[in-house]
Amino acid sequence: MRSTKHNQMQVGIEALGMYVPRYYLPLRDLAAARGVAPGKFLQGLGQEEMGVPPPDEDVVTMAANAAREALAVVDTDSIDTLMFATESGIDQSKAAAIYVHHLLQLPKYCKSFEIKQACCGSTAALQMALAIVAQRPERKVLIVASDVARYGFNTPGEPTQGAGAVAMVISATPRILALEPEWGAYTEDVMDFWRPNYLDEAVVDGKYSIKVYLKALAESWTQYVAESGRTLAQHDRCCYHLPFTRMAHKAHQHLSKLAGGDPADVTLLADSLQYNRRIGNSYTASLYVGLLSLLETAATDLAGQRLGLFSYGSGCMAAFFSGVVMKGYRKHLQPDRASVDLDTRHRLTVELYEAFYRHELPRDGRRYRTPVNETGNFRLSGVEGHKRLYESCAPVARLVPETPRAPVRRVGGGYCIA
Repeated sequence: MRSTKHNQMQVGIEALGMYVPRYYLPLRDLAAARGVAPGKFLQGLGQEEMGVPPPDEDVVTMAANAAREALAVVDTDSIDTLMFATESGIDQSKAAAIYVHHLLQLPKYCKSFEIKQACCGSTAALQMALAIVAQRPERKVLIVASDVARYGFNTPGEPTQGAGAVAMVISATPRILALEPEWGAYTEDVMDFWRPNYLDEAVVDGKYSIKVYLKALAESWTQYVAESGRTLAQHDRCCYHLPFTRMAHKAHQHLSKLAGGDPADVTLLADSLQYNRRIGNSYTASLYVGLLSLLETAATDLAGQRLGLFSYGSGCMAAFFSGVVMKGYRKHLQPDRASVDLDTRHRLTVELYEAFYRHELPRDGRRYRTPVNETGNFRLSGVEGHKRLYESCAPVARLVPETPRAPVRRVGGGYCIA
């Protein structure tokens, strides 16, 4: 494995988990419904499908499902801290992490809290986790990043919507990725994207946000180079925050030009884009969805390779950092994830996609039970007295289908396969 600048204990990612909603909408169908040429979404944005959460799914259930996978081979008694990164918060006071702590039955001494800085909140959590483990190598930190991207119907952001969660266990035994100590960061007070408390959908200045993203990439890369002394050529692959997959192409071309090297080879990004292309934007989880996609779909063994990682959160904060892939990393991943998790989702009609997104929990505190849909091991069962109620449930067995999943239709208060 390549040596780092400092001779110190390795800290990094021991385990990874991911969860995506069990329902999706093909963007070809959305394009037809909106009277738009499919190429605008499929080629222009690089998106093919959009993950859509049902009414009994939220950031807590998605995070708990992702964390359950990441913790499958980890002793939960070793988890010292749970950090929940999201910009789809469900309470102004109580952290979503507390609900996940309960659903997963984590130790009572496990500190649990929520972190926010747009899509970069998960990376801020990662940097804090590295410091915690460096101080106490026997302890481990669980990070969950979970979000639902919402922009509203018939808006430019609608085809980039999506949802999903990623969980990471950070420890002194990084079986997947050893993170290097040099980081570059950048912060600036801008209004390229924001989500006021009184709105369910985000407000975004798309063109301006792309400019800020690229500026933040340049600034954080410059500091990273000053810290590490590395060139872009010393990074075998790169992963970027993905509001849509074509943004990674823009970012890599921009970085290659800034670094003064050979023209950007965007084909090297293809493996990191496979999952996002079918899930859509997952905000805080986005960069790490790309990382998982790269590690699980790359045909070549990446062991010993250095990965450059760029995280961007509107508003804005950004970070560029790197990690080295560990030998034997594949044994700790899910190489059949695409065929099992993505190919077995239920295809929604545009009508039902809109019904899912229009669904609202009552705001007057009355007792309400959400329709039962497929949600993995946990679901939002309802509300009562202004309290969200969660429950464990038996997951539906998923096998690789021989034919595409049938569309979903409404039946009574819930939904079923047509």
